[in-house]
Amino acid sequence: MTAKDIGIKCLKDEAEALLELIPKMDEEFDRAVELMFRCHGKIIVTGVGKSGHVGAKIAATLSSTGTPSFFINPLDVFHGDLGVMTSDDVVLAISNSGQTDELLRFIPLVLQMQIPIIAMSGNPESLLAKYADCHLNVNVRHEADPMDLAPTSSSIAQMAMGDALAVALIKKRKFKPQDFAQFHPGGELGKRLLTTAQDVMRTVDMPIITPDMHLGEAIILVSKGKLGLGVAETDGKVVGLITDGDIRRAMEKWRAEFFDRTVSDIMTRTPKMVSPQAKISDIQGIMNKYKIHSVLVVDKERRLLGVVDHYSCMI
Repeated sequence: MTAKDIGIKCLKDEAEALLELIPKMDEEFDRAVELMFRCHGKIIVTGVGKSGHVGAKIAATLSSTGTPSFFINPLDVFHGDLGVMTSDDVVLAISNSGQTDELLRFIPLVLQMQIPIIAMSGNPESLLAKYADCHLNVNVRHEADPMDLAPTSSSIAQMAMGDALAVALIKKRKFKPQDFAQFHPGGELGKRLLTTAQDVMRTVDMPIITPDMHLGEAIILVSKGKLGLGVAETDGKVVGLITDGDIRRAMEKWRAEFFDRTVSDIMTRTPKMVSPQAKISDIQGIMNKYKIHSVLVVDKERRLLGVVDHYSCMI
């Protein structure tokens, strides 16, 4: 077998291991989600070795999607970390065998504090499963490595089950993109969801025109504005909009009569307008829906404050 063939077999084995988890999903999963949803404290995720690495990832995913969580190495519990736990917490303990000694020595401390335990293991008959309030079965028939020793399929199964818990909680909490952005303010999604029109709008050299202005004069102002549009105002309020496309189509239609026409003959009388507090993500949605490249930012009296175009949204 070539290296490529081996890699493909590994992916197939791990994919099959995930599909085999589906029949194992039962009411225990519902109980686990309910315990986590009703938790008034934190979700304490714990595990040793590869299960510990997976646990750290699960804790990070839960925390970023509205379920306060963090990872504790059970070895550190005996050296002071137990102090962060309270009776309001829920423990998610991960072990492929369910018999990991370091983890099992931690369990009596949790039981003594009357903290609910969700076990995730590949052995429903294990001591970990026995002492848990509910057990998530992540058993796999074999690992993806040829020796059936290295945690491969089993680690993928644990991580996928953690994602399943997080996704179920997202739906149960009615977690929204805006909520996600608050936990990811430095990321691209966070910027688009938290940045507003007033943060990026252009406010200088606005191409202001009037409805009775001849198109020949309006072209000059539109060109100087370099936004591909002109904003028609009457008494300081927005009443319409013309674009480069409107001008080209008018030239083709009227030809020699073009310069006798006025802005009111071609302007859009209901341009898309937003408030200064409109989120960039919402503005992008408007642009995509109506296939436009700019929106006008106005106050409650329809006075022009600025323009947000497609490039302004590329943050």
